Amino acid sequence: MIRLLVVDDHPVVRDGLSSMFAREPDFEVVGEAGDGAEAVRLARSLRPDVILMDLRMPGTDGLGAMRELAQDGGGARVLVLTTYDTDSHVLPAIEAGATGYLLKDAPRDELLRAVRATARGEAVLAPSAAALLMSRVRSSATGPLSPRELEVLQLVAAGATNREAAAKLFVTEATVKSHLLNIYGKLGVGDRAAAVTEAFNRGLLVPRSP
Repeated sequence: MIRLLVVDDHPVVRDGLSSMFAREPDFEVVGEAGDGAEAVRLARSLRPDVILMDLRMPGTDGLGAMRELAQDGGGARVLVLTTYDTDSHVLPAIEAGATGYLLKDAPRDELLRAVRATARGEAVLAPSAAALLMSRVRSSATGPLSPRELEVLQLVAAGATNREAAAKLFVTEATVKSHLLNIYGKLGVGDRAAAVTEAFNRGLLVPRSP
């Protein structure tokens, strides 16, 4: 059984989604929330497997809720379900911890498959969201590291977590994640350790004297 929490500020949308998933034998809708703050409270108490999260909501929005949940370190995976597919929505959502990003005009069967895939930890992206991410990777894969990206990389090399780096640079954790994505693209690597190793190989970082 996949335990599902439905989050949307429109009651009709919540009811429709809950009814749809309740008819499937492998889903259990454990709760509904009308805003991000309620979503965080319910996620902490109900421990769902997947949170179907709207982005634009009054009060605490979907991004704020995802950032809080990421700090909690809970096991719930978030599938964003929204009407917005611009880079100002897609990229921050992925950086905030969303496992997938789907649009509300997705067919019923596609939505069911997406939630099942999210429960397995698989990334699910609407075609428009995937195209945006590909464009972001391509555009960031050229040129030298910026001074701020070098600062982030130096902190990472020194063992700082994203949260610690954000605190030292007086930026948000999402901003640090965004810088890291750019660094990975420019260095042609896929993770923090590889980025540090490649930066040393290129002479971008210099080993500290013993």
